[in-house]
Amino acid sequence: MKPTLQIFKSAVFSVLIVLAGMSAPPGKAVAQSFLGDIFGGGGPTGRHVVSLKVQQRPGTILVSIGDRRLYKILPGNRAISYPIAIPNNEAFWSGTLPVTRKAVNPSWTPTAQMRRENPKLPPFVPGGHPRNPMGVRALYLGSTLYRIHGTDAPWLIGRSVSRGCIRMYNEDVIDLYNRTNVGTKVVVTGKSFLGAASYVQSNSAQQDVFSTN
Repeated sequence: MKPTLQIFKSAVFSVLIVLAGMSAPPGKAVAQSFLGDIFGGGGPTGRHVVSLKVQQRPGTILVSIGDRRLYKILPGNRAISYPIAIPNNEAFWSGTLPVTRKAVNPSWTPTAQMRRENPKLPPFVPGGHPRNPMGVRALYLGSTLYRIHGTDAPWLIGRSVSRGCIRMYNEDVIDLYNRTNVGTKVVVTGKSFLGAASYVQSNSAQQDVFSTN
């Protein structure tokens, strides 16, 4: 074995050992994203196609708080798996809501409660601003204040940090936005699907999905 390849494999093994020591849901999600990046297929942020058999119609968005992943259901018992940041413990919620609006470069107005807790927050951040926490796209859920949106802090993806919204990498929320129509059903659940979801190893299968976007 060539020394360079041996060093690389040793480094990968070391990282996987570290990931194995993390708490179960976050650790598994990070490991899944890492493997998707290193061993082929998927998008640049760790999104990839998985085999997933659930009782949801193709097109449905399934948000797993337990997995810290968002699944866009595809035909043929498959789904696109995206890493997400989830609501913190106090803001946890579950339920089914439709996508009622879509926005490119959404603006952001913090709530009165947010500004009381952090008086340094601006009263309004215009869309497209680099410090806009909504990122570059947003899917509005029902008549609530909950949204699936991008982020200005990509290092927080994978963590439990939001006030109820689902955050995604900007590259991923653009991909999801382009695949989602107003009226799409969004199911948010604490249930984990990592045990049922298996990574689709075929690079051609991954490319077929992502090349259609």
